[in-house]
Amino acid sequence: MAISSTGQSSAAAPAGSAQAAAPDWRTPMISDFTQCVNSLNDQIGNSSIADPSFHSSMWYRRAFSIPADWSGSRVLLHFGAVNYWANVWINGEFAGAHEGGNVPFQFDITNLLKPGANTVTVHAEFPPTDRYIPRGKQYWEPKSRSIFYTRTTGIWQTVWLEPVPETHIERVRITPSADGAVSLDAFIHGGAPDLQLRTTVSFAGKMAAINIVPAAGPRVSTALSVSGARRWSPNSPDLYDVTFELVQADRAIDRVKSYLGFRSIGVRDGQVTLNGNRIFLKMVLDQGYWPQSTLTPPSDEAIQFDIRMTKEMGFNGARKHQKLEDPRYLYWADRMGLLVSSEMANRTDVQAA
Repeated sequence: MAISSTGQSSAAAPAGSAQAAAPDWRTPMISDFTQCVNSLNDQIGNSSIADPSFHSSMWYRRAFSIPADWSGSRVLLHFGAVNYWANVWINGEFAGAHEGGNVPFQFDITNLLKPGANTVTVHAEFPPTDRYIPRGKQYWEPKSRSIFYTRTTGIWQTVWLEPVPETHIERVRITPSADGAVSLDAFIHGGAPDLQLRTTVSFAGKMAAINIVPAAGPRVSTALSVSGARRWSPNSPDLYDVTFELVQADRAIDRVKSYLGFRSIGVRDGQVTLNGNRIFLKMVLDQGYWPQSTLTPPSDEAIQFDIRMTKEMGFNGARKHQKLEDPRYLYWADRMGLLVSSEMANRTDVQAA
């Protein structure tokens, strides 16, 4: 269960009867979860199994302990993606199930935890020859051939633990435009009296805008504007830092850090525009499969190398073909200046369906 600290929607402040002030950035997982996303990928190269033949069923088990300073927090167990059906147990008690190999899911495991050592068990199933399942380019025959590639059964994206207060920010939706305007939607779990949502936008450490609104319900919608905003483009990938805080009595009880780029995509006279200007899309068709780890990027350095080589060869974007890419790839594409389009993995037995 791999460890990563680049989650964009991170919220963490130990909670109790009086919620503690949020730190600048939480520690999102615990050290006992050793890195093994690639060993949980059951196929080749980085896998501890190193066997590309059919594996329709995978079992995983890890021991872990909850840090003492998480006391009073709710504990969430996050999965970036598991192919295809997943069942999860904590200390032998069923935590939940999920269907779908391309999207994230989570479980609140607080009530299943015990002092000291805990155990998480995961069972994943992916029938290798089932062509009705959305599988994209994962081949239903033993060896890769033509435009189809070796399958990945089980966990193929990051798994992590997150401590959150009873009242916390579940997720945020940021919709910027090229003129510096930003629409914001924050989804709040729980509630507290006199709660406010404070949003701060900054560039290179300097505050560019701040917005404070009441947070009286489960969804808070607001907007702000940045004067003289720097526009994002492949040649100038300027990004702004965004901090969301739930504030009660002038004290932040939860904090989420993210980022945004001021950009807009449109069509004019049959041509694509970026920030209102015509742009010719020179995009490589990128299947998103890695020789040593199939669906799972082997490292952030490998992602950066791919993006850097794509740009050095004269492309300004990548079409991720029938794959919802690992969020780490999208993060580095934003940072390094690469346009990305992608489509959901499809089923292959369309005619029979």
